[in-house]
Formats: sequence, C-alpha cells, structure tokens
Amino acid sequence: MGVFYETIPATLSPWILKQRMFWVATAPLSGSGHVNVSPKGGEYFGLLDDKTFWFLELTGSGCETLSHLHETGNRRITIMLTAFEGAPKIVRLWGKGRVLENKTPEFESFVRDQSVKVIPGARSIILVDIHQVGTSCGFSVPLYEFKAHRDTLNEYYRKKDEKFKGGNEKESMDLYWAQNSQFSMDGLPAMKRARVIGQQQNVAQKKKMIGPLAPKNFHSRAQFPSKSTILIAITSFILGVLFSLLAETIKTRAYDFGRLARGAGSNSSVNWAEL
Repeated sequence: MGVFYETIPATLSPWILKQRMFWVATAPLSGSGHVNVSPKGGEYFGLLDDKTFWFLELTGSGCETLSHLHETGNRRITIMLTAFEGAPKIVRLWGKGRVLENKTPEFESFVRDQSVKVIPGARSIILVDIHQVGTSCGFSVPLYEFKAHRDTLNEYYRKKDEKFKGGNEKESMDLYWAQNSQFSMDGLPAMKRARVIGQQQNVAQKKKMIGPLAPKNFHSRAQFPSKSTILIAITSFILGVLFSLLAETIKTRAYDFGRLARGAGSNSSVNWAEL
C-alpha cells in the first residue's frame, strides 16, 4: 500500500541519498505540449532539509526541464527513485522547481554554501520545494546489479572545456547552449543565458522536432503573443472605449435629470419626456 507524507521522513533520507539514479518528470501547461521524463545518474544530488531536494543538471541536447520550470505559472516537477537491490521500494517527490542557472550569482552562492563539486557541462542546479512525498511497494521493479556510472558525458565536456581554454572559441559552453538550450521541443523559452548568447551572437537553435507538430519558428513563438492574447487585448480595448462612452452618457443624463428636476419645482409644465 502507498504511504504519503508532507515531508521526507528521517528514516527515508539515508535511502534516498544512497540511490545511484533517479528520474525527473516535468510538463508544459499546454495540453498539446510534450511530457518529459529524464533519467539522472551520478552522485550529483542531495537534500537540504526534509522539504528540499536538489540536483546538478548537466548539459544535454535538450532543455525540457528548464523550459517547464521557467514557464510562468508552472514549475511542476516530480522526482522518482527506485530500489534495484535490497528491499523493493519506489519513492516519489512532488513539488515546485527552481532553476539556478550556471554563471549566475544564485548558482555560485549555492555551490559555495553547499560545497558542490561543479564539473564541466553543468548547466544548472535545480531545487525542488517538496509538498508531497509518496512511497509504494515496487514489487514489479526488477533487480539489477550496479556496475559503474558511465563517464562518457563527463569526459566529453571535460575535453570540450580543455579545447576552449586552449583557445578554440567554437568549443565554448555558451555556444553549445545557444545551439541546443534556447527553447524546448515545443518552442518554450528554456535556458535564459542561452537565449541571451543566441541573440548577441545571432546563433539559431538546432531543429529538434519533425512533422506537423514541430514549431515553425522558435523565436516568433517565444517573443510574440499568441492569437488568443491579441484577441483578448483588442476586446479589452473595445470594451474600455464603450464603457468610457457609456459613463459619459450616464453623466450627461444625470446632469439633465437634475436640471429638469430643479426646474419642476418652479415650473409644473416641465416636459418630463425630455428625460
């Protein structure tokens, strides 16, 4: 049977910190958008307290998580951890996510205060403000024997960083972010720094989707209001003008009514039809 908590139980924290991988799930607010689930491996996560989970988000070819957490009114995120050895268990952490992008004061402050080891390729630190914790049996999850963490991604960015520091400007992380992290696959704005660099250096993001659902123009979708927003703005303007005219008419009528009413006191022949 599943058990729910508002905070992470003290007995569960050690188990969470021992896990070698977890999953991150986010989604855009739009029903036509794509739900994203990302597996995370390595020892790049932790707990600040019984209501706050964090992890170091590494650079990839996509940027879905950041786009959903940056989306106004969204920030929904779920973390799932599963036992692959020992007693079966599944743990889910539901909450709201906050993004601390690399090369920002917030990122640097967190790294310093929490003694986080930042590796080449780190794109952000994501904090999850937890409002619900759930555990379930995990009886159907298979047993796996852990061998080792893959180091392919870490090595790729380590070599990339060395080339950049050696003078190859094309190997900069800023350029890679601009090419891959400006927008989500649905065209939502993603990494803020990537968009700034993209605009400054006129770097377009690489195409991510194919077919009729693929965004036609990332920049137009990200920078200009939707048709519904424009329609609402026009309607509001028209209603505002109509209300202004109506208010002026009511004011004039009220003045005429008062004038005629005062005249009625001295002249009984006032034509009330003028009202």
